Amino acid sequence: MSIEQSNSVVFQTLGTLSGKLVGIATLNMEKALNALNLEMIQALTRQLSAWAQDDSIAMVVLDGAGEKAFCAGGDVRALYHASKEAPGEVTTMASEFFTDEYYLDHLLHVFDKPVLVWGDGIVMGGGLGLMAGASHRVITERSRIAMPEVTIGLYPDVGGSYFLNRMPGHIGRFLGMTAYNMNSADAYFVGLGNHYLNSDDKQPLFDALASIDWEGDIGVNHTKLNALLEAMTSRCAIKMGESVLAQHQALIDQLMEGDLSQIMARVAAYETDQPWLERALNTMLAGSPLSLHLVYEQSGLSTKLSLEQVFQRELGMSCNCCAIGDFVEGVRALLIDKDRQPTWKYASVDTVDAQAVAQLLASPWSEDRHPLAKLG
Repeated sequence: MSIEQSNSVVFQTLGTLSGKLVGIATLNMEKALNALNLEMIQALTRQLSAWAQDDSIAMVVLDGAGEKAFCAGGDVRALYHASKEAPGEVTTMASEFFTDEYYLDHLLHVFDKPVLVWGDGIVMGGGLGLMAGASHRVITERSRIAMPEVTIGLYPDVGGSYFLNRMPGHIGRFLGMTAYNMNSADAYFVGLGNHYLNSDDKQPLFDALASIDWEGDIGVNHTKLNALLEAMTSRCAIKMGESVLAQHQALIDQLMEGDLSQIMARVAAYETDQPWLERALNTMLAGSPLSLHLVYEQSGLSTKLSLEQVFQRELGMSCNCCAIGDFVEGVRALLIDKDRQPTWKYASVDTVDAQAVAQLLASPWSEDRHPLAKLG
């Protein structure tokens, strides 16, 4: 196994019996729960682009250092400081960070070779953006998966407009509005995970990858990896549990039905003795009213936008959230001062000015000058 070390990502190639190589990219910011910064995003894009063109690479694995997380999201502190210093402006930092992040996410979605994400532990926000683009999304009994952006004045970006709207019923809307923490069975039910292993299967998995007779045919390699993962799943000592989302989909659909004012009123009046639901609904009620409007608009897109259009649209929304939305205040309250007492721009969804939502949805760039205009 050869290793190229960087400060934030470790790139390795694993030799196999076939002579082909497995490219392994390990997010290497364990103390930050492998949260993505700009250096990591750019390093991953360079290496994945090179591996895509390298005929000796049969497949790619993405994993995270340590036992706690694959990736807990984006490292938003630099975005916070840049946006705080230039209120009302789309900063170069925000534009560069989100442009590069979405380019990487899109690259994973269109990557021809098998890409396996080891989604053990925490997978949130930007980490879910990486996982959602992979062909083989492995979850474990320790996976904890969420899109918690409503708590910091953002919305489920990194392609959320694409994958949330392909989930059963109104579950995508529920996940975006409540930051609900999915277990592996939940993630499997909504399609974010498509293979299940146990957390202690990681080394046996790597050993098995080295023994596969990889070929030059990408389709065949996808089939061989599927077969390996299915065989390992059948031998798991800890079986995947029940999905809370699947068990309660009818209730979730009922709570999330109608316009945003109706949803908020229904949620505020709903009483439950189920801790998972109480926690989710309380998070929603405490979230940014502007963000809740964005999630509602996002959930109305259905599946009509292409992947490229999704990332182009989200880039404008994310930069606008930093410039004129609740992002700066949300990050201050949760991550900087840590008082967990954000003062949102609006007291409730009903008091949000329609023009404010329209401004967040409007692209800061003309179509021909959009940073992701040539995506794809």
